[in-house]
Amino acid sequence: METKKLLDDAGHYLMNTYSRFPVVLRKGRGMKVWSTDGKEYLDFVGGLAVNCLGHCHPKVVIAIQKQAQRLLHISNLYHIEPQIKLARRLVINSFADKVFFCNSGAEANEAAIKLVRKYFREQPVNNRFEIITAINSFHGRTIATLTATGQDKIKSGFEPLLPGFRHVAFNDIEALAAAITGQTCAIMLEPIQGEGGVKMPDESYLRNVRELCDRHGILLILDEVQTGMGRTGKLFAYEHYGVTPDIMTLAKGLGGGAPIGAMLSTARIATAFQPSSHGSTFGGNPLVCAAAMATLDVLLEDDLMLDQCRRMGGYFRKKLEALKEEFPGIIANISGAGLLIGIELTRNAAPVVKACLDRGILINCTAGNILRFMPPLIITEKEIDLLTDILEQVFDRLS
Repeated sequence: METKKLLDDAGHYLMNTYSRFPVVLRKGRGMKVWSTDGKEYLDFVGGLAVNCLGHCHPKVVIAIQKQAQRLLHISNLYHIEPQIKLARRLVINSFADKVFFCNSGAEANEAAIKLVRKYFREQPVNNRFEIITAINSFHGRTIATLTATGQDKIKSGFEPLLPGFRHVAFNDIEALAAAITGQTCAIMLEPIQGEGGVKMPDESYLRNVRELCDRHGILLILDEVQTGMGRTGKLFAYEHYGVTPDIMTLAKGLGGGAPIGAMLSTARIATAFQPSSHGSTFGGNPLVCAAAMATLDVLLEDDLMLDQCRRMGGYFRKKLEALKEEFPGIIANISGAGLLIGIELTRNAAPVVKACLDRGILINCTAGNILRFMPPLIITEKEIDLLTDILEQVFDRLS
């Protein structure tokens, strides 16, 4: 009765912005979550790549509890101790020199868009404002970031959109080069397209993009909202490709479950932001920065968590490849890196997601026919085996 009442209230009081499953989740620990009616689920969605250390990781919970007793929020009119420490930690472990904190990936990308425009506005030749992004990309749902997003379904109904964006095919360096004009200021890409279907670039693609940027004097923005924070087996995905961006955006896994975003840049570019250029009331508040510091502590401790991600990602791929051999008429392709993995099906993926939900497994589909897996990095072989056994049962019924 309690679950039914909650679902009725959700339909009555909440805006209908999500296609939700009829499940109310109440608590979580590690890889597992429990609903209000007591059912247990194994979570391979991970809050859409947010819960990188699993649900309620003890170190993150303790950090939040301690900080909540000390100071919840203070204005950015004053210096904030956990924010300063987190910024230093991110700079030390990345290409960047400076950090701006906000609340989400969309806000981080919005900040990046504003920064590159402001930077070029202050140059002697200041007519550069266009940003090139990729078809099937996803950068957020603000007006600027949905305009940057290369998916018509995200933009529909919100016209007129912000001018100054061009879209080209992902992983097509020739199309990208042809799109550059005298008004181009930046290229903005996800190292791996997550929401667009877990699409991987060629090994040389991002290096060629970097060369294009250097040749034309434009900036490279890497949207690592989904790929950052160890998701691919390295702290940041750009490390796989031997490139250095000018700007990088983070969110999702950064807070280990707490809502935080960050935009990182080199010192040269960061000078374009001065007091009153940009801001965020809640950005970098003490509570979320304490959570993010604890998350980084776990991720970077002796490289154990990143190694775990690489090993489990390899094991996961091996198990999925075995399923592909067994069901070639259902599984067309497997892609991804670390624990961001996609299975391209030859049919609509939604029934598979529903069948797994009924069997106590949470998975996600995107782009219609892609099963996307973003489990916590703490996952074990046993949990992967449970998932692949369920998938085998589901695929067997479909075939």
